[in-house]
Amino acid sequence: MAATDSYAGGDGRLSPLSTPSATRAVLEAHGIGTKYTLGQNFLVNDDVLKKIIALAEVDEADRVLEVGPGIGTLTIALLKHAASVVAIERDPDLPAVLADTLHPWREKFALIEKDALDVTGDDIVAAMAEIGADTGCLDRASSAANETAQWAVSQSEDCLSESRYRVAVPQEELQPSLPSKLVANLPYAVAATVVLDYFESFLFLDSVTIMVQKEVADRMAAAVGTKNYGAYTVKLGLHAEPAGRFPVGPGNFFPPPRVDSAVIRLNRRVPLMADGAPATPEVIAAAALIADAAFANRRKTIANSCKTYFSGRGSLLLGASGSSAGLRAVDGALSGGVGGAFVLDGADIVDHLPAIFDAAAIDPRRRGETLTQQEFLALGAALLKEATV
Repeated sequence: MAATDSYAGGDGRLSPLSTPSATRAVLEAHGIGTKYTLGQNFLVNDDVLKKIIALAEVDEADRVLEVGPGIGTLTIALLKHAASVVAIERDPDLPAVLADTLHPWREKFALIEKDALDVTGDDIVAAMAEIGADTGCLDRASSAANETAQWAVSQSEDCLSESRYRVAVPQEELQPSLPSKLVANLPYAVAATVVLDYFESFLFLDSVTIMVQKEVADRMAAAVGTKNYGAYTVKLGLHAEPAGRFPVGPGNFFPPPRVDSAVIRLNRRVPLMADGAPATPEVIAAAALIADAAFANRRKTIANSCKTYFSGRGSLLLGASGSSAGLRAVDGALSGGVGGAFVLDGADIVDHLPAIFDAAAIDPRRRGETLTQQEFLALGAALLKEATV
């Protein structure tokens, strides 16, 4: 289907696709339907789009990352407000649709055709360079990117993807601005994982404003001692804090989902230790590990839950990147530092649990849901001190 500028709007809507009839027409025009397995529920309420843009505070200086653009409903709203948008889409049927619906904004849009959980920093750099090549906007990276992101981008020749979006890899000396905001109607099945993974991995992101299932938003914003407060809440809280939310009912989607939804904004934060010092990446990773252990058996005391958890874990490599994803099982009973990481033995951790709780001044008879984030940080620091050599 030939790309046109017919979706540029003119009816007063923020996005001309934000109605059931317009969404249905686009799908029918491209001969595709919604895919339940990919969690596709397209937003069809323009007022909700306006509230998303307002909550995310998207303006003309922003470079935005989007996951799951679908047919481009939210993407159009973002492109009308932001300097540029990089979107990530895994459905092979949708790039051709986006090439059509987003044609009027093609010079400030780039698409990464990949599973969101497989995307790397290099992918995003390459996409931003594609936009820069089109607009001449290869300015300096955001402050967060300059401080924390060092990407090794190899050189290659330009090529053309099947969706007609040019895939251009920049020369090594060029550093495009990286997106500082993630704004998305996320596929619900992977929403929680994507949000935590992106905060851990993409340090150039300052905020995340996302549509998720209501129960997921409740977990993201749960207070200590509530039923929704768990390991995920603690681990996400090591990187971000809630900064606003609003509810979205099933009737705002096509087709309507069987669950209630919410849009929530999360702002990046640097967690502080009890003395006010910023937590190190190693301590953050160790705190995330302790959170998993403390909530492994929610009804047990943290002493018993941690003992059960670590007894069956073998040896673990705790990465120093600040990401709990840096934790993985390794062969052998090792301990100590290896290549900037810590290798911990589960049985050894069990032996040191009394000393860990004592060093952190935490009563081992407490349960995980009573511990604050700062107490988990204290346990993480104590774990590194007592169980590594």
